Amino acid sequence: MLQSRALVIALILLLSTTLHEVQSKSLFDRDRRDLLAIPEAIVSYVQEAVNKVYPKISQFYLDTVQSPTVIAARQRLAKEATKVSIMFEQMIEKIKSVWYTRILGY
Repeated sequence: MLQSRALVIALILLLSTTLHEVQSKSLFDRDRRDLLAIPEAIVSYVQEAVNKVYPKISQFYLDTVQSPTVIAARQRLAKEATKVSIMFEQMIEKIKSVWYTRILGY
């Protein structure tokens, strides 16, 4: 039991020091680009870890990521994520509007 608590604390400390791009923010203050930065940061850390242990596999990974098919898929994913982010922001604005007008009576 004590070992699992120590492991959880160590994992939390490790993630808090290594994932500095992923900082807690309010949903209302979140920028659209933040949603795309989180997966990029995770992939970057995985690639760095693989590069330290297996440089040849890391090179294969980089070659694969730079292939036209993967680049097109990433661009499509980024485009769709931007659309979803915009729709999410519009929904949040509508919820705020309803909250202020109907519930709080402003």
